[in-house]
Amino acid sequence: MTGRLYGISLGPGDPELMTLKAARLIAGASVVAYPALPEGESFARAIAADLVAPDTREIRMDIPMTTERAPAQAAYDRNAARIAAELDAGRDVAVLCEGDAFFYGSFMYLFARLSGTYAVEIVPGVTSVTACAASALLPLAARNERVTVLPGPLPEDELKARIEGAETVVLMKVGRHIGKIRRVFQALGLAEHAVYVERASLPEQRILPLEKAPDPAPYFSMILLVKGADPWL
Repeated sequence: MTGRLYGISLGPGDPELMTLKAARLIAGASVVAYPALPEGESFARAIAADLVAPDTREIRMDIPMTTERAPAQAAYDRNAARIAAELDAGRDVAVLCEGDAFFYGSFMYLFARLSGTYAVEIVPGVTSVTACAASALLPLAARNERVTVLPGPLPEDELKARIEGAETVVLMKVGRHIGKIRRVFQALGLAEHAVYVERASLPEQRILPLEKAPDPAPYFSMILLVKGADPWL
């Protein structure tokens, strides 16, 4: 029999925000796989470090972070094959996923390659969106209000149109796009009401008005806007 593939959501970074189920499965896994930057450390591995047993087989998946899709797709092909070899040997594989595996998670690329052949279980987790809202003490939605989640790389005109027609806005994948995003908020007269959250739930967390956010922003950053609410009053 083949092993089972687990997509283990770790939450935003604080190990205490991991679910009990995620912790149990990581501690009991025969094989743990995790993404990492080439020649860099794995944030996912660091979150779960205290749970990985010394005798656990580990698959480090180096994933290049480039605007070109081909290098990353090739890396997912290679690592899917490595995981498949472990599953074929009857070993369960727990893939560690920052945030939630099915919310802008890189695990989805492995899922697309392996789910048709192997049994898969997804363990959901605390998303970066809810973690940032909690850190900023900013309720996102109530009653019939809508939340719009937008990726920062969208074209400036599209961002402006979508933000203008939204109630609560969450901007993800901010990074080098923060200058463009700030221009959009300024053009709409909303910049002073937007909240920038960096590395939510971690000791180095920062919460700032958008106007004071760094440029470029780090990868783990987000912008929140609840129209009609001003968290700086």
